Amino acid sequence: MSLFFDADWFDAKLTERGLDRTSLAVAAGMERAELHRVFTNERAPTAEELSVFATVLSADLVMVTLKSGVASREPPSATGDSGDRLSDIEARLDAIDTWLAEFETGKKRA
Repeated sequence: MSLFFDADWFDAKLTERGLDRTSLAVAAGMERAELHRVFTNERAPTAEELSVFATVLSADLVMVTLKSGVASREPPSATGDSGDRLSDIEARLDAIDTWLAEFETGKKRA
């Protein structure tokens, strides 16, 4: 699954609240450079980070997850092979399972 972090959406949400990326990094317990890696698609945010992002932005966790590229939705290809489509669905389900496991682990620590 490819990442596509919607930095414009996150920046707009931060601006609505009078915040900046540094504020988001501090709230998530991240270094500013690490948040930059998330914003530039160099790494995916963790489930715990996504939860903090949602809280800081007063946004739905599912929307934050979609806008972070972790749970991207791609339109089905009209010419695509059904085997490829199934492989893509399985890969996305694996990513969601991983995300849920990380989220549950984070909840247990809190």
